[in-house]
This record gives sequence, C-alpha cells and structure tokens, in this order.
Amino acid sequence: MLASELFTLKNRVALITGASSGLGAHLAEVAAENGAKVMLVARRREKLEELQANIDKAGGIAAITVADVTDRAAMARAFDAAEKLFGTVDLCVANAGIVRSAKAVDTTEEIWRETMATNLDGVFFTAQEAANRMLAAKKPGSIITIASVAGLSVERGVGAYNVSKAGVVQATKVLALELARKNIRVNAIAPGYTATDLNREFLDSEKGKRIREQIPTGRFGEPGDLDGAFLLLASNASQWITGTTIVVDGGHLMTIG
Repeated sequence: MLASELFTLKNRVALITGASSGLGAHLAEVAAENGAKVMLVARRREKLEELQANIDKAGGIAAITVADVTDRAAMARAFDAAEKLFGTVDLCVANAGIVRSAKAVDTTEEIWRETMATNLDGVFFTAQEAANRMLAAKKPGSIITIASVAGLSVERGVGAYNVSKAGVVQATKVLALELARKNIRVNAIAPGYTATDLNREFLDSEKGKRIREQIPTGRFGEPGDLDGAFLLLASNASQWITGTTIVVDGGHLMTIG
C-alpha cells in the first residue's frame, strides 16, 4: 500500500483540545492538511479564529468551539457541535495541559487540583466522551492522549505535572484495554522538550541550555517532530496498535529514565 493511502486522514472527523496554541494548534493543522475535518477546542476564541483562518486559507476544513476541558458540559457541547457540522468524531486528540512549577513540599492544594483537573481529568473525560460517541455510533476510531516524558521519569520542581502525566499514560492503557474489541484505539504520545511559543524563553535560558546538553540528539524538538507519530496513531497505519505510548524526545529519556 502507498504511504499516501496508509496515512491519510481523509473523511475523518477530528476534535483537538488545547488547539489555540503550541502542539495542539500544530497537530490541528497537520490533521487538516491530511484530509480531516477538524473541530478546534480551547478557551481563547481569538486564537482559535486565527488558526481556523489559517487552515481555511490552506484549503482545509475547520470549525471552532470555545470550551474548557475541565467543564464536562462544555466539552459535551463541543462534541455536539462537531457532530452537527461534520458527523461523529472518530479522531480525538486530548492535548490540553498546563505546567505549574513548585517543589513537592511547596505544592499547594490549589496547584495540585488545578494541574490534575486540566492534565488528567480533562484528558480522561475528553477521551471518555469521544469513546462513548464512537460506541453510540458504532464507529471505529482513534483517541490520542498527549502525555510527556515527565510522566515516565521524575524531574525536580514540577511534581504535580509529573504525576498528572503519569496518570495520562495509565489512563490511556485502561481505556485501550476496554475499547479494543470495539475497534477504538487509544494511544499516547510522550514528547520531550519541544519548542513552542509557550516555552521558548525558558528553553533559551541557562537552565534550558543545560537541559539541551543532556539530549543525545543535541537539540530540543520542534512541533513538526511529532508529525510522524501523530499520523501513525491517527490513521489506519496503526490498526493493530493500542495502549502504547510513543516517546518523541531525541533520546532524552535514556539519560534520565
């Protein structure tokens, strides 16, 4: 089979959270470029509208819904909107996440709850909503969660983030196990340090430079480095892959795992 046929997302309906910036915005563009109709979900309408305009200009198809992943009712409405416009969502990317820096002994309940609400609860319930929609429509599909190498290792100063992303890895396996017989695949991508507008200042700092020196490939990732893993898991190329976590980190985990 030709790669262009194996990895196509033509006729797929995608819903991507955290789509207003960073990896979410990039993956939304990749999905649209490869044929999917995309529902863009995030809290910032202006950023979503900008991304939608870019996708439209490039010949893709996208719509927007303003919603917070911690609001389950709002997320249900986002799926409703996608179904009304495009049909049942059969590609869900649970991407939205936050980082709050604090040592474990200094982590407040507010930091802990906020991190878990977005990074773990938001991912799990978004994936759950997608799965239930696919089950009701009796459609196969792919659910992709965005984890992190931080969920597979431990780093100082971001304990709540570490725990939340470890939870995403385990939640991915739990959902994959239960949904496999229904032909709904659930997999995770665990990026390493990947440069976006949200973190470039940190990555350019002295601490960032020290981190870069530890990465075997000698550089930070760029959003495009995730394209291969994303298209694999999103398309029929991964028909017999479920419950896995693909690490995309330039080999960094080997030095810290």
